[in-house]
Amino acid sequence: MANEVRMVSVSGILGYGFPEASLVAAMKAKPHMIGVDGGSSDPGPHYLGSGKTLVPTFVMKRDLRLLLREAIGAGIPMMIGTAGGAGGEPHLQATAALVREIAKEDGLRFKMALIHSEQDKASLKQALAEGRIHPLGTAAPLDEATIDRAERIVGMMGPEPHREALAAGAQVILAGRGTDPSPWVALATHHGIAEAPAWFAGKLLECACNAAIPKKHDCLVVTVRDDCVEAEPANPELRCTPLSIGVQMLHENSSPITLKEPGGTLDTSGCVMEVLTDRRVRVSGMKWIPAPHSIKLEAVEKVGYSAFTFAGTRDPGLIGQLDSFIAGVEAASHTKIAALGIAKDAYRIVFRLYGKDGVMGEWEPAKDRVSHEIGILAEVVGQSQEIANAAIGLVRVTLLHSDFPGRLCREGNMAFPFSPSDIERGAIYQFTMQHVVQTRSPTAMFPIEYEDVEA
Repeated sequence: MANEVRMVSVSGILGYGFPEASLVAAMKAKPHMIGVDGGSSDPGPHYLGSGKTLVPTFVMKRDLRLLLREAIGAGIPMMIGTAGGAGGEPHLQATAALVREIAKEDGLRFKMALIHSEQDKASLKQALAEGRIHPLGTAAPLDEATIDRAERIVGMMGPEPHREALAAGAQVILAGRGTDPSPWVALATHHGIAEAPAWFAGKLLECACNAAIPKKHDCLVVTVRDDCVEAEPANPELRCTPLSIGVQMLHENSSPITLKEPGGTLDTSGCVMEVLTDRRVRVSGMKWIPAPHSIKLEAVEKVGYSAFTFAGTRDPGLIGQLDSFIAGVEAASHTKIAALGIAKDAYRIVFRLYGKDGVMGEWEPAKDRVSHEIGILAEVVGQSQEIANAAIGLVRVTLLHSDFPGRLCREGNMAFPFSPSDIERGAIYQFTMQHVVQTRSPTAMFPIEYEDVEA
C-alpha cells in the first residue's frame, strides 16, 4: 500500500468553534496531525492594519485548549496558519500568549515554533530595486512610496517554513500569514507524500467541513496517499459528496481546474471522484506543476478615521424620491460642515442605501426595484477622528430634518436603532499591495523562533 497520512482540520478559522465530540471522534482515526487555519484577508484590511485579532482571544482560547489537549496527548503536531486572523506580528504573538497560558494552566510541555511573516520595508525596497517584485492582475507596479506608507506588510508563506519547523522537532507550530493549505501540505510532504495529493488534501482541509454538507464549522478527516485523497467528516451528521468536494476546490479560486500556489500549480482537470460510502469520497488524478517560487505580499495603509450613523425609513413619499433626497442631504451637509471651518478635502461622505442598492452600489442590476423600507447607512471618513465625529453629527441631523416635496411629517421621519446614534469607528485602512516577490529561498522571508514551553 502507498504511504498513508491522516490529517484533521477542526474548523474554518480558529475561534469559529467546533463540537468537542467531533474532535474526539476524529482522534480515533489516529491522525498524524491536527490543525486549523487561523485567518484570512476576507474580513478586510482592519485587522492587518490595527493588529487586532479577528476572533476575540477568549473564544480562540477554547479552541486552542481542545487542540493542545488532543495533540499533546497523542504525541502529534498541532499546526496553525495565519495566526490571529491576519498573520502579522501582533496576531502571532497574541496566539502564542494564549498557548503559553493554556500550557501553564493545564500542565503541558512541548517544543513550539513561531514562524514570522511580517516583512521588513528595507528588504522589500531592495527586492523592488532588483526587479523581483511584480504586480498581480491589473495592479499597478509597486513603488517605494507605497512601501513607506504601509502600516504593516506580510508575506504569504507556502509549506516550506512549516516543514522546516517539523524537521526541527517542533510539536506546536504557529505561523504568520500563509497560503491556507500550507500546514497540511507541509505535514503530508514531511512524511513523503507527493505534492499533488498533498496540495489537494490541504485545499480540502483549509476550511474543514466546508467540504461537507450541510455546511458547518466542524472537523474533517482526510487520508492522503501518493495516488489519492479521501475525505470524511468526523461528525456522523455530515457527509462528503463529489459535489461538496468540487465546491470546496472552487473556494477562493477563479479557475475550476487550476490552483496557483507559491511554488507551482495544482491541476485538477484529470481528477476522478469515487463515492466510497454515503459520507466518504476518494479523489485521484490530480497533478502538480512546479514553477519558480514566489511570495504574495499583503499590505495596508491608513486612509483616515471613520464615524457612522444608521437609520431606517418607510415613508413612501420619501422613498419615491430617494435619490434626490439623499443628494440634497449630502449638499446641505457639506454647507454645514464648511461653516465649522472644515475643508471639503478633509473628509468624505458615503451613503449606502439598503433596500435599494446597498450591497452592489452602482453595479446593482435591479435598479427599478425598491423596498417599502430603506436602511440608510451614512459614514464620514475624515483626516482625524474629530473631523469624522463632527461631520457625521451634522449629516445625521440633516438626514433627519431635511424637507422634501410632499412631506407630511414635520418631525423626524427616520428610525434610529441605536443610542447614541453616532458611532465612532476609529482608524480605517485599505489594502495596497497585490504583488508577488520572487524569492531566492522559500524560507528566507520567514524566520523561525523555537521555544520550549513548560508548565
